[in-house]
Amino acid sequence: MGEQNYFKFSNSVLVAPLLSVLLIWTVFWLELRLQTNLNDFGIYPRTLLGLRGIVLSPFIHGSLEHLYNNTVPLAILMVSLFYFYKNIAIRVLLFGILFSGLITWAIGRPSYHIGASGIIYLLASFVFFKGIFTKYYRLVALSLVVVFIYGSLLWYIFPVKDGISWEGHLGGFITGLLLAIFIKAKTPGPKKYAWEHEDYNEEEDDFLKQFDENGNFIETPKEEISTDSESIKITYHYKRKSEE
Repeated sequence: MGEQNYFKFSNSVLVAPLLSVLLIWTVFWLELRLQTNLNDFGIYPRTLLGLRGIVLSPFIHGSLEHLYNNTVPLAILMVSLFYFYKNIAIRVLLFGILFSGLITWAIGRPSYHIGASGIIYLLASFVFFKGIFTKYYRLVALSLVVVFIYGSLLWYIFPVKDGISWEGHLGGFITGLLLAIFIKAKTPGPKKYAWEHEDYNEEEDDFLKQFDENGNFIETPKEEISTDSESIKITYHYKRKSEE
């Protein structure tokens, strides 16, 4: 796959990010509209009923501030995932939600864990580590952008602030790293010049033939145009009009 085609933007890249943002805002609107609280559908660690939160918790938020803080990074990182890793984006999301949720369920405090922040940490971790592992300059640059914008998020995988599910953040971070290692992605190969190929033969290189063994330029004589000794004779015949 060529580099130009690989990075060609498609409208389908925006479908998943827009749908994700629309879903989390719709759920929050329904909570306000119906005057209900869906926190009980979050992940409650080490309980059978709490397992349903692995799928449901990313759509539930405790406040408008919580929802707003998750919306922008979720949209940006989802676009990055589906733009640069569109062939594996769905797998990353499905496995990421499952495994990060299971880690949260296994290590979390006895409380309801809600919000899309676990997915944000999953995406940030995956995009960063995958870009480094591929060693492709555009993806490495993307990794550096992620660090520049979201590097401060790293502190919140530790219990530094009350009321924040650091377990969900840690689960997302670990899952993103593991998926970056084990899920293979198609990326453009590095550009190789002729002399970098294994079958390169410098004696057949037209460019190197212009230099001698000391590196001096050899002026190639102009080719003389050969002409035949016998010239071509052209005879024209004119036919007179018959007189009336």
